Amino acid sequence: MAKALRPIGHEDRLSIVEHLGELRSRLVICGVALALAFAGCFWQNHALLNVLNRALPSTPKTSANHLSGLTGDSVKEARDLAALGIALRDLSASRTQSAQDRQFFATAAGSAAAAAGSLPQSAPKRLPITFGIAEPFTTTLTVAAYFALLFALPVLIYEGYAFVIPALSPHERRAAIPAMALAPLLFIVGVAFAYAVVLPPAVRFLQGYNSQNFDILVQAKTYYSFEILTMLGIGLAFQMPLGLLALDRLGVINARTLTGNWRYATVIIAVIAAAMPGVDPVTTGLEMLPLVLLYLASIVMLKIADRRAAARAAAELAELGDGLDPT
Repeated sequence: MAKALRPIGHEDRLSIVEHLGELRSRLVICGVALALAFAGCFWQNHALLNVLNRALPSTPKTSANHLSGLTGDSVKEARDLAALGIALRDLSASRTQSAQDRQFFATAAGSAAAAAGSLPQSAPKRLPITFGIAEPFTTTLTVAAYFALLFALPVLIYEGYAFVIPALSPHERRAAIPAMALAPLLFIVGVAFAYAVVLPPAVRFLQGYNSQNFDILVQAKTYYSFEILTMLGIGLAFQMPLGLLALDRLGVINARTLTGNWRYATVIIAVIAAAMPGVDPVTTGLEMLPLVLLYLASIVMLKIADRRAAARAAAELAELGDGLDPT
């Protein structure tokens, strides 16, 4: 187990049985990390569900809302009653009114204030609905599992890196370490971008489209799957610079390849964005925009990498020439 906490050295020689033992140890550590993350997420499932529910718009005027009395009209009525109470209170304090009238206005002001206080002061947030007895429990388990995978990702990436790294040469290891460190960071940035930028307008557009013709109800299982798959998809799509950098290191592409084929790349990015959850133009456009920006950033990154590789090759040739110089 101690070996699973550190990478095996490049010079170490292990048998097949030892490699399988190392793989088992690393899988055990990954399982323990996932189990601990899942336990924490299930413990705090209310907070996680509230985080996912924030993208839902306020309660619209649907039949279900009229049954509960929590509609947009109720909010307006509460504000009107509060304004009426203030006006009646001012009249009750006026010296131009008789004592009997002032008492009447004071009583009316108190009644208006009490009526306004009994109505909602703002439109309540919507909550997803569930069908069947077990769906609240199974949906909570699914949400906790997805968040556990997200939180345990750095440990999973490290264990995968530590198992593969012995096969890499010292030169390849110097290139792999920054990539492995950057992968979870890019994933977290992609998830945060999806949650803060993509989901709110996407959910508002989808829930508001033709709302006058539909009694819109949001099912918890479908809604949470849409949110989580969107965040995971964009998080994985944010790994594009690392993939392009790996292809550059393998000699498959370079910065000139990306620059010369940007039209085809834009079409491919559009197809990838369309394949992600959300078929509406708002979601697809918001998913496509960061991918295009990452593609442009990858061009700059590959140009810098190509220049450094060329400078390194020139320095090695210069050293080789100095070594061959008889003088």
